[in-house]
Amino acid sequence: QVRLVESGGGLVQAGGSLSLSCAASGRTFSRHVMGWFRQAPGKEREFVAVITWNGSTNYADSVKGRFTISRDNTKITVNLQMTSLKPEDTAVYYCAAKEGRIITASRWYDYWGQGTQVTVSS
Repeated sequence: QVRLVESGGGLVQAGGSLSLSCAASGRTFSRHVMGWFRQAPGKEREFVAVITWNGSTNYADSVKGRFTISRDNTKITVNLQMTSLKPEDTAVYYCAAKEGRIITASRWYDYWGQGTQVTVSS
């Protein structure tokens, strides 16, 4: 059974930092593209960041310079370090995985975690 399990969400004040982690199991993800998406209440799910198996990354403009995605292919984990958080970063954050090249559209991802809540207070 394929599983992606996120952890690390919580409540933080604006300007603060949080680190999210996603643990993958059930198959070999070492060659998969791993991404983070988020969904705020009443809004569509949106792309946040993505990383390939060899470390190439892509970020949404709204998080560039503030968020950093990384992965450990040995442990099959992907992390999202979030700094200078803003109230508009409040959302449920999802980890996702797909084979092949980097794509930022969520519909192309095959595997999803259950999500972790991030709340940034002003």
